[in-house]
Amino acid sequence: MELINSILELLFGSDPELRQIIAVTLRMSLFSTLFSSLIGIPAGVLLGANDFKGKAFFSRLVNTLLGLPPVVAGLIVFLLLSRSGPLGSFRLLYTVEAMVVAQVLLITPFIIAMTSNLVGVNANSINETLTGVGIRGTKRLKYFLLDFRVPFISIILAGFGRSIAEVGAVQMVGGNVQFKTRVMTTAIMMQTNMGRFDFAIALGLILLLISFLVNSVVNRIQKVAADD
Repeated sequence: MELINSILELLFGSDPELRQIIAVTLRMSLFSTLFSSLIGIPAGVLLGANDFKGKAFFSRLVNTLLGLPPVVAGLIVFLLLSRSGPLGSFRLLYTVEAMVVAQVLLITPFIIAMTSNLVGVNANSINETLTGVGIRGTKRLKYFLLDFRVPFISIILAGFGRSIAEVGAVQMVGGNVQFKTRVMTTAIMMQTNMGRFDFAIALGLILLLISFLVNSVVNRIQKVAADD
């Protein structure tokens, strides 16, 4: 009973550390998803809607990066941003910005693959129609972006869900610094090891709620797209 009361107090109270962890998590996930989408969706459209020399290689590269372990992504970013690394002068290691870079490295291939698979299903028939009416180049890209805008929202939200649940990479480059780079997943792991189960459970429930809301929005968008 004491554990339940403590969890409820954390959930509905004003614990500054809990609120800061949630804020950092949302900030990191939103920016990661934004940058990954700005890169991944146009790249996915170009990959899925066109036939060009080297397409098979790029497809294999994207599929390979899909399986990139988070700790490896974290290691790559760590080496780039460390003091002896090529980007060390920016002093981004152990900041939210470094965590965003690591997340973008992980999420972008996911968004590219999802977008490419979605667009590629009807790409030939759409391209034939667009060629017939004289739409080429950037106008063709713009057409795909507008025509698939509803399912693209689902892909973006799926990327957000993947971002918010990540542990390994953000732990390596963020350092899990209190009130600075500590996010929900790393905090849950740390608080569990420390025996603070009330704090870990409270964060877990909040993370589950966010995931549920994201999935609900995705399902709603998919239903609307199917009805159209």
